[in-house]
Amino acid sequence: MARRIVDLDSLTAAGIRDGALDGRLVTVLGLARSGIAMARFFADAGARVTVYDGRAEADLRSAIDALGGRSIDLALGPDVDPASAWACADLVATSPSINPNFPTSEPRLRTALAALVEAHGADPLGAPALVSETDLVLRMCPCPTIGVTGTKGKTTTSSLTAALLGQDSAHPAILGGNIGIPLVDRLTALTPEHRVVIELSELQLPTLSRGTTVAVYTNVTSDHLDRHGSLAAYRAVKRRLAELVDPAGALVLNAEDAVVKSYSRLGTAPIVTYTRERPLPGGVGLDDDWIVASGVQRLALAGGGAGDTGRGGRIMPLSELSIPGAHNVSNALAAVAVALLFGLPAETIRRAAGAFAGVEHRLEQVTTVDGVRFINDSQGTQPDAVIAALRAFPRPLVLIAGGRDKGVDLSGLGPVAAERADAAVLIGESGPALAALFRESGVARVYQVATLQEAVELADAIAREVLAVRAAAAAESGSGANAGRRAKAGSGAAAGPATVLLSPAAASFDMFADYAARGAAFRAAAEAVATRRGSPRSRR
Repeated sequence: MARRIVDLDSLTAAGIRDGALDGRLVTVLGLARSGIAMARFFADAGARVTVYDGRAEADLRSAIDALGGRSIDLALGPDVDPASAWACADLVATSPSINPNFPTSEPRLRTALAALVEAHGADPLGAPALVSETDLVLRMCPCPTIGVTGTKGKTTTSSLTAALLGQDSAHPAILGGNIGIPLVDRLTALTPEHRVVIELSELQLPTLSRGTTVAVYTNVTSDHLDRHGSLAAYRAVKRRLAELVDPAGALVLNAEDAVVKSYSRLGTAPIVTYTRERPLPGGVGLDDDWIVASGVQRLALAGGGAGDTGRGGRIMPLSELSIPGAHNVSNALAAVAVALLFGLPAETIRRAAGAFAGVEHRLEQVTTVDGVRFINDSQGTQPDAVIAALRAFPRPLVLIAGGRDKGVDLSGLGPVAAERADAAVLIGESGPALAALFRESGVARVYQVATLQEAVELADAIAREVLAVRAAAAAESGSGANAGRRAKAGSGAAAGPATVLLSPAAASFDMFADYAARGAAFRAAAEAVATRRGSPRSRR
């Protein structure tokens, strides 16, 4: 059978509905969330699909079951030559982590992919093209898209943006991308009336051939140097979204981040800035403890003209935000800017932003037991994120950190930990290095334990001890009946709350499958503390 290499530039949703992929040979690389979704998508579109994964079939049973019984060939296990999986393919589609340039792909697969890319470049009709799930979605999406990226804050910003846009019943909002929801699963159901919010990581950005309608940047600091090799290379990847943004859309930039602010020189799309100070013209900011806008213009697709605000550009008072921390104020400002661009009225934004309680694994309040609250910030894998988390809560505070080192400079974390934390309990491969850093920086109490469950139990005990000491001191400084009542409240409720904060400053892969599994383990350990104490507890 002669090859019929798929021309990506001519691949459209209408074309697929008309049979453009019928009988075409498509190889999908990776059988995780994105790979499963793409395999189903291509099979449902009539393609003959092969899925390659270097893991053994026995380890992929749940993933195979998720294919839903479709007729899909499986090329699984370490004995399969990756190149054999696409030897006759007309198109090769990849999950985000599979890339010929990144160590997230094992060496043999990287070598084979590099040869494939070179062969297609030399003869586009003789070798299949390589397309990522995210690029496929952006090529075929019929509606406006909002891409959100940054070193940290992108998940909260993406989620809040989708929550705000979702208030417009005429334009349903869909959230996906790096947040863990493959958008290719929703592609055939999308219409021009939808709004799609896509969280984009540094793994997805280099695979893009086109941009989003609106591009939002939270910040660009330092992360994933183990993948990119240098800060300059990481920053080059991050700027990709700004370079590709639709000129008829907008670029939403954090004016407080020097790297992000410099992206205003890229492309021709209008710029909307946000800052935790008075807003710049055409931007969003703060004034007298209110979120305010200064002349933000709606997109042409939303009717154009000035965005709707209250008197003096007011949107909502800061006191109504439910998500904690100054960094989350910045995330909220970015989301508000997008909502104004798409024509949402100020009162709608205020109501929806005030109701937004955050997302899992990002300063998520798991439970509160007798004056000790347990905060799951398992996504805090980078020092800036941990610093922001430490500054989001008052003392008493016990930090749980540690995991697999990401090759990022953590020296700036030590002084903040010494200032904000009463103690640090450390786990994982990076535990010893963090212990040395924290002791040198002046953290009063530093401990190392073997498991996350032990860390939670020890952190809870330390938090209660600190609360009891503070309650006793308060009772001693008081007088009469009030002092007696405070002393009797030795549980610490009167002096609380104290915070046990999981914010690891490290990846999870030494002990857990991913950050979500680590966060789930923390949640289970905190609930076990509550059950053992038999105490009333509350959740946010």
